[in-house]
Amino acid sequence: MFSKLKPAPEHRLEYPADFGRRFLITVDTEEEFDWDAPFSRTGHTNLSVGKLQRFQSFIEAYGVKPVYFVDYSIVENEESADFLKSVTDDDSATVGVHLHPWINPPFEEETTTRNSFAGNLPKELEEAKLVALRDVIAVKTGKQPTIYRAGRYGVGPNSIELLSKHGFIIDSSVRSRFDYGHENGPDFSHIGPEPFWLDQQERLLEVPLTTVFSGPFRKQGGQLAGLFNRSNIANAFLSKSKMLERIPLTPEGVSAREAKEAIDMALDDMLQLLVFSFHSPSLSAGHTPYVQTDADLDRFYDWWRDILDHLQECGVSPISVDQLMAAAGLNGK
Repeated sequence: MFSKLKPAPEHRLEYPADFGRRFLITVDTEEEFDWDAPFSRTGHTNLSVGKLQRFQSFIEAYGVKPVYFVDYSIVENEESADFLKSVTDDDSATVGVHLHPWINPPFEEETTTRNSFAGNLPKELEEAKLVALRDVIAVKTGKQPTIYRAGRYGVGPNSIELLSKHGFIIDSSVRSRFDYGHENGPDFSHIGPEPFWLDQQERLLEVPLTTVFSGPFRKQGGQLAGLFNRSNIANAFLSKSKMLERIPLTPEGVSAREAKEAIDMALDDMLQLLVFSFHSPSLSAGHTPYVQTDADLDRFYDWWRDILDHLQECGVSPISVDQLMAAAGLNGK
C-alpha cells in the first residue's frame, strides 16, 4: 500500500497558524551488526548503549526532546532499558517502536533480505512482532508507545491497518524520495517530506523523514526521483554535476554544508517540519560506515553543533512528539 500511496494535497497535515518552522530529531536505536553481512538472529552487540546518555545530555542543552525508536535487542538490554525509563519518567524524550523482524519474536520466518522488511511478512506475523515489541517497551518504560518507525523503513500493505488497530497515532517509516524496491522493500520515491494522514478519520499521521532536492533542477526533483533509485549512473551524473542533488537530513553520509543547504531549500519550499534521523551505533566509533574512529565521532558532534546553530539562526525551533500531536489535533481524537 505504501508503494502505491501518493498523498493528495487535501490529505496533508494543516498546521495551526502559530506553528511556525520546527524540527524533530529521531534516533533509530538499535544493536550493532554488520551492515554488509546477511541478516542473522545472533552475532549482534549493544556496545553503543552506554553512549545514549551522552547524546541525550548534549541535545537537551539545545532544548531538544528527541525520539528514540527502539528495537527488541535494545529494550531487552538492562542498561538501555534503564536509560529509556529515565527519559520517559522525566519527559525529556519520546520512546517509539522500531521493528527489526530478524531479532524480534516470534521467530517463524526465514532470515532473508526480503523478510528484513516487516511489511513483507504475513499479516499475522507482522502483527505478532509489532505487539510483542510494543508490549515489552511498555513494561520497561511504564508507558505504551504510540509512534512507530519500521526497521529498514519496511512498511507494507497491512501496516496502516495494524498500526491503527494497536493504538499508534504517528508513523515515521517513510523515507521520502527513496526506493528500496531493488531489495523487495517499499518505494517512497513518489512521496515528499510533508506530513500527511494515512486514514480518512485523521487519526494516524505519517511524518516522513525529510529529503530535499537542491540544484537547478530541484523543482523537478519529484519527477526525477526515480532516476536516483533506478540508475546509479544518472544518480552520479546529476549529483556530481550539481544539477540535482538528493539530500536527506542526517549526519550519516551528509556533510554539514550539504545539510545546511538542504535546510535552506526546505525553508524556501515552505516546509514547516524538518525531520532528522540517524542510527544509534553511530554514537560510538567502529559500528557504522559513518563513524569509524574517535575523530569521526568528534566530527559527528560538531555536525550537530553546526546544524543546530544554523537552525536557530533560521528561526527553526525544536518540537517534541507531544507538541506535534497537539498541533495535529491528535490528543483529542
